[in-house]
Amino acid sequence: MMDPGVATLNPPVDPERDHVRGPAAAPVTLVEYGDFQCPYCGDAYPVVRDLAERFGDSLRFVFRHMPLDDLHPRAHAAALAAEAAAVQGSFWEMHDRLFEHQLELGDDDLLGHAEALGLDAERFRADLADPALAERVAADFRSGAGSGVPSTPRFFVNDVIHLGSASFPQLTEAIEAQLALIR
Repeated sequence: MMDPGVATLNPPVDPERDHVRGPAAAPVTLVEYGDFQCPYCGDAYPVVRDLAERFGDSLRFVFRHMPLDDLHPRAHAAALAAEAAAVQGSFWEMHDRLFEHQLELGDDDLLGHAEALGLDAERFRADLADPALAERVAADFRSGAGSGVPSTPRFFVNDVIHLGSASFPQLTEAIEAQLALIR
């Protein structure tokens, strides 16, 4: 039985809405609430990549936006850039590029990232202003707040908040504990 004081993911992962990497049938789902300008999220980016490599088809990864604008003034613009890239089918490519170029999040930089990914620059620019994309980012933020996320990065392992660090050893332990439950 789950501890009623432990925060759980709300809403649960929806493959039709969420950005998902990995197989739908994976026994473990790792959800990150992140901020593209957050240095700790930048540190967690290679950890998630290494976890995906280690666990393969046993893990699916979901990224939800939680731009902390008061701390990171370019985080919201970067989240919108990722969503504008998603319109053209390139969310994950932009996600990776933003984390790999965390110090390059100005308006011209974001357009440059889109061009580097081969996106239609005019469409990208127009999509950045689409209120539906801003609402998408806001909905992710609200879901994080409603799920008890105090800061970024914050992970959920199979819908339960991970209170440990975003380190490879601690996330590996949490994932392995979930896998042990189904074996």
